[in-house]
Parts: sequence; structure tokens; C-alpha cells
Amino acid sequence: MGRRSFGFLHRSRNFLSKIPREKGRPSPAKFLREFEVGDKVVIDFEPSVRGGMPHRRYQGKVGVVTGRRGDAYLVDVKLGGKTKHLIILPVHLRKHSG
Repeated sequence: MGRRSFGFLHRSRNFLSKIPREKGRPSPAKFLREFEVGDKVVIDFEPSVRGGMPHRRYQGKVGVVTGRRGDAYLVDVKLGGKTKHLIILPVHLRKHSG
């Protein structure tokens, strides 16, 4: 019997699936979104883009943009009493409405 894989995307079948109307690549505008330092953002994964995607434990979390790293953004997220520093592409982020 082979060893069980616990890769980065394990148990993500429903979590990373889109409804048929949303299938395919996102529009270029999603890749070119701009955020300012201090903006609150929601981490909302785009399943068709695997690059720049943080771990699934951060899906739906709200963070604060603290800077840029190339095309990506540095986002600080509180998790369990600690602050985590993530590097995320803008296609996986959206502005927080609150």
C-alpha cells in the first residue's frame, strides 16, 4: 500500500471547484488590481490560478496590505494570536467592504 499524500492542496476538491458559469480564467483586470498600503483585503482564492495562492487556512480571512513584492502584495493576517506575513497575488485578493 502506498503512502498517503498530504500535499498543499489535499482535501480541496469542493473548496477549489467553480460553478459552471464561473469556469475558465479570470479577466485581466483581476490580475491588475491595485491596493494601497493600509487597505483591508479579503483573501478569496481564484482556483484557476495556482501561483501566488496562500495556504487554504487563510481562505476568507481579512488582512492588511503592508507593501509590495514584485507583482504581489504583502498581507498581514491575524491567526491564533499571531500575525502571519503572506505574499499573495492580487487575483486572490479583494477589497474588504467593512
